[in-house]
Amino acid sequence: MSAILSADDLNDFISPGVACIKPVETLPLQKPEQPHNPYEVTTEDKLPAQDHAPAQISLTDCLACSGCVTSAEAVLVSLQSHSEVLNTLDSHPSLPIQHYDVTEDMENSRGEGKIFVASVSPQVRASIAATYGVSELKAGWMIDQLLGGTSGLASGGTHRNGFTWIVDTNAMREACLVLGADEVANSISSSLLKTPPGSIPAPKKPVLTSACPGWICYAEKTHPHVLPHLSRLKSPQALTGILLKTILSQRFHIRPDQIWHLAVMPCFDKKLEASREELTDVYWRPSSSQEPTPPVRDVDCVITARELLMLADTRGVSFPSLPQAPICTPLFPDPILDPFLFPQHLPGLHPQKRRRRNQEPVAGPSGGYLHHVLQTQLAKSPGGKLNTIRGRNADVVEYTITRPLAYRNSSRDVSDPQQQGQSLNEAPVTLENGSKHDDKEEEEILCRAARYYGFRNIQNLVRKLKPPRPRRLPGASTITSKPAPRSSNAAKTTNFATAGNINEYSYIEVMACPGGCTNGGGQIKVDDVGLGERQGKGKGVDITDKGVMTQKEWLEKVDEAYFSMSSSDSSSSVSEYEDNGDGDIDMDRDADVEATEEKEEVVIGIDISNVRAVLRHWSESTGIDMQKLCFTTFREVKSDVGKGANGEKDRVVELAGRIGGGW
Repeated sequence: MSAILSADDLNDFISPGVACIKPVETLPLQKPEQPHNPYEVTTEDKLPAQDHAPAQISLTDCLACSGCVTSAEAVLVSLQSHSEVLNTLDSHPSLPIQHYDVTEDMENSRGEGKIFVASVSPQVRASIAATYGVSELKAGWMIDQLLGGTSGLASGGTHRNGFTWIVDTNAMREACLVLGADEVANSISSSLLKTPPGSIPAPKKPVLTSACPGWICYAEKTHPHVLPHLSRLKSPQALTGILLKTILSQRFHIRPDQIWHLAVMPCFDKKLEASREELTDVYWRPSSSQEPTPPVRDVDCVITARELLMLADTRGVSFPSLPQAPICTPLFPDPILDPFLFPQHLPGLHPQKRRRRNQEPVAGPSGGYLHHVLQTQLAKSPGGKLNTIRGRNADVVEYTITRPLAYRNSSRDVSDPQQQGQSLNEAPVTLENGSKHDDKEEEEILCRAARYYGFRNIQNLVRKLKPPRPRRLPGASTITSKPAPRSSNAAKTTNFATAGNINEYSYIEVMACPGGCTNGGGQIKVDDVGLGERQGKGKGVDITDKGVMTQKEWLEKVDEAYFSMSSSDSSSSVSEYEDNGDGDIDMDRDADVEATEEKEEVVIGIDISNVRAVLRHWSESTGIDMQKLCFTTFREVKSDVGKGANGEKDRVVELAGRIGGGW
């Protein structure tokens, strides 16, 4: 178990455990005490110490019990830590890989050898970048050097193992964004059309994001009425895991349990997500291909940014001394998936040009689900305008896409590339009579959406989504929750804000952590003990002095690194890594690539047609249906724990309101 994880560190608190039956059930029997005189008076310091053996609780036990609904569940977990990573690397030899060929040693393997793969989230790279005062790009290189370089984990250990492939989760995040926009469109249309028999029903409006495991755990255990609204889409972590397990096991003719996948994430709750029964090979493995075997998780282990530093310290590797340069990785054993997962394998492009970039600050620090949905709707709505309304705090934002009613008969040519290239937020709209659109004209609302971060705000959201309660008296109307009163400033901002009718929204991005995923519980904090010594002299910010920077200011620095992708590196990286001989950068190739991309359907830099082609190839090459690969299910978790006590539910709600949300 990670030594850095404690209840005091967790900022994504939901509610305390009413009771936990598992420790009571698993406590070992104690030895009978020695007989003593009941009339003897003994002082407290002379009482014999009772050495109780600790109870071992697995992640499955936590998920099967609704006594706890917080990240503190991970405190009870003895798995998924940096120690498990090192133990696994030292316990199994690495299978030899020769690009697309299956070696004889691999075919003769009987379960001892493994292929070690890893995936890293951009939020972790941003946390490392802010800590060491480097760019997000170089922070990613340092992580790659630790996990897969010769000067990293492979420099020690029994087998000197490292990770063969290190995947950027931004790749599968693009797939999530494309599929998420499709899911919202299907949800809007399904409200008017019946779902075909045999197909998975689309979520009810409003569609709620399901990429945050803390939010999902909370919804499943305390608010089952929101489950029909949850997106069925898997998270980038889960999609990356199942892609690596399915492709590598098929290409190298090995079992899924011979592929060990490590995910480096910003949140402790990702450990719980990786342990969900729905995210194992039982749900995608062909039933007739193998005999019944124990389920194999798509993600074997999850560690956080802080645990990543502990991983380096335990192995004796100085993290700030790692080379700030890319490593050479073998080709992925699929010619179509290789450039999608590893753009650096594309020929003729230097490291800076071929990196997959993060999104703009307007997309938010949590993957940009809401931003992509809005931009997709804008692309389908010529003349549309995006309006932003801030809620009660910075973690609540409402969005509407509006369009003047007169635009329905406008003369704007949607097929004109010049007009398509204009920003829908800023481009002037010319109506049929030649006049330009006036903001004061009557508008129609095309789409509503919102963003809710932090559990204090999530409490308000689930309260609005609660179905109306029928009155017991015959003929009486149902009881609905009254909308929260809006501030006067919000009322002056616009005249099309919803009056508390949350069902009119099409999409809501929900994240448990205040400020988004860059503020995850596993990220490096401003007051982490001993962090200053890890940074090295003259690097980063001296955060050992708590008076220098507050946590909010530190989060702003992490966000800056997340959104930057280091504009300063655009020139330095070229001169540092380009070939001085005949290996000049092929600028004509860059131009050809950009010209080709302009002809495709592109939304905020994501080639939609290319993503769809990659997903279709993945499904066809593995013979697994796309629904099994990319979508999952959620269920209500019921338990009798704590339900006998009166007032426990009210106490839980009260405590959750005090702790969660806001700064």
